Amino acid sequence: MNKKCLTQLKSGLTKDEYKILARLSTPILIQDFIDSVPINFEKNGDTHMSPRRSLRENKMHCIEGAMFAAAALWIHGEPPLIMNLSTRYGGEDVHHVIALYKRGNRFGAISKTNHATIRFRDPVYKTPRELALSYFHEWFSNKTGVKSLSGYSKPLNMSRFGTEWITTEKDLYNIADALDEQAQYELIPKGNWRFVRKADPMEIKAGSIIEWKR
Repeated sequence: MNKKCLTQLKSGLTKDEYKILARLSTPILIQDFIDSVPINFEKNGDTHMSPRRSLRENKMHCIEGAMFAAAALWIHGEPPLIMNLSTRYGGEDVHHVIALYKRGNRFGAISKTNHATIRFRDPVYKTPRELALSYFHEWFSNKTGVKSLSGYSKPLNMSRFGTEWITTEKDLYNIADALDEQAQYELIPKGNWRFVRKADPMEIKAGSIIEWKR
């Protein structure tokens, strides 16, 4: 983050908000923090809360966690990158948003989820595609066992939105729209879907573990 942006951000945050973000100085610390925040089940309707609102309301779902992680990374001089992971189906099988970071020339990910598997990724992946593929085998319906992770987006640099997205009281639907407008890449050749094995009963049992109860 350049000095101008950092000054704008500091002036927009309260001392307590900045103190929290400032102490989250590594991807592991950021992940540990968002893991401690309850899942936002959106009981009162769909939300895309800013990091400020997520802190105040003490809840986050995946895109809210990704935006919070991006803000923390940005404050510490790292690009605020988020990326969409997309699926073949709708319903319970929803898309997922993660924040990206790099160590050396390898990508890792910070992920807010209620499930046991599609979580943090260590920085061992050469490309966003490699990282996205690391989620494939554990991404399945707990009802049917069908695997469905199909693609990923070009990473979105949140700096293009200035700094207001970190503190706004408005829902950030424009960020979700911008992710949809990014280039989208398929992970699995269409002809190979017929060879994909369903998750077995043991995998489904493990996949059914959740961190926060509704």
